[in-house]
Amino acid sequence: MISPDVRKIDLHTHILPESWPDLRAKYGYGGWVNLDHHKPCCARMMIDGRAFREIASNAWDPGVRLSECDETGVDVQVLSTVPVMFGYWAKPADTLDLSRHLNDHIAGIVRDHPSRFVGLGTLPMQSPDAAIRELERLMGDLGLAGVEIGTHVNDWNLDAPELFAVFEACAELGAAVFVHPWDMMGKERMPKYWLPWLVGMPAESALAICSMIFGGVFERLPRLRVAFAHGGGSFPFTLGRVRHGFRVRPDLCAVDNDVDPGAYLDRFYVDSLVHDADAMRYLLGLFGPERIALGSDYPFPLGEHRPGALIESMDDLTTATRERLLAGTALEFLDLAGTTPTPISNRGSKPASRTDA
Repeated sequence: MISPDVRKIDLHTHILPESWPDLRAKYGYGGWVNLDHHKPCCARMMIDGRAFREIASNAWDPGVRLSECDETGVDVQVLSTVPVMFGYWAKPADTLDLSRHLNDHIAGIVRDHPSRFVGLGTLPMQSPDAAIRELERLMGDLGLAGVEIGTHVNDWNLDAPELFAVFEACAELGAAVFVHPWDMMGKERMPKYWLPWLVGMPAESALAICSMIFGGVFERLPRLRVAFAHGGGSFPFTLGRVRHGFRVRPDLCAVDNDVDPGAYLDRFYVDSLVHDADAMRYLLGLFGPERIALGSDYPFPLGEHRPGALIESMDDLTTATRERLLAGTALEFLDLAGTTPTPISNRGSKPASRTDA
């Protein structure tokens, strides 16, 4: 049970099992990740014999994670899988099988350490019916808080009609939805300099947010709770361009939803992983602390190595704002504080239409 008095909740952390079956052999085709434990406390994530990423034991060992959390003052980690494990490209039955394995693993860690970990599951999103069945299991039998999904599902952006039923089920079941970039657009043109992670990931998040706004997902599902990784990627810093485009070319932008994109800034959350104090100040001015939650991307190198260090270093933040960023917003997003966002229709001011924006 998570105490409402926790001081620091890290919304954005990734975990893997220490081992799993040989998926290539099990499913009969390649593309899957396996772990090569090539030396003590270290492993290589391998895909079809090629090294994808080197990881250490903090990627799978709860004891190591808890020790590092204690060192950095993190009371609670929110666990989710590594996006390369999503498996949206595979046969749906195989992705469902792997999802169940990963979800059972996360649920087991949460059961063993209920005051320190909260779990988000993964779904076979390429098969919405199977995804909903697994969502019902992980929100029911497994007791997880929600799901982590990718910024797209193969050729479907997040406004795809095929995906709406999954979001609808998340809203009905009270599942928090954490959106993480994966399979980055344009990666074929970015073979050097780690550009898929530096440029592609922020663009993926902007695409996902715009798709959900313009596609009317937030409008149609006012109780859906969604958070986006990495401070919302490039979306916050291109919002002016997005709104201007909406105003001057409604024939292209407002085809599925005629509400100004700026009206949705209090309808979704972002994490704090922006690595820059001025960027954080901009996010605070745009979203307010009520929509920003600490996220570190633990245990990977692009993350914040001491979770919350940026927030704690900003002496222009009030104590209340700092506390909200470090824990309060995550408690609300995960519905651990017994609160959910107010539907748009019940707010004091109505969203701006394209005629009064």
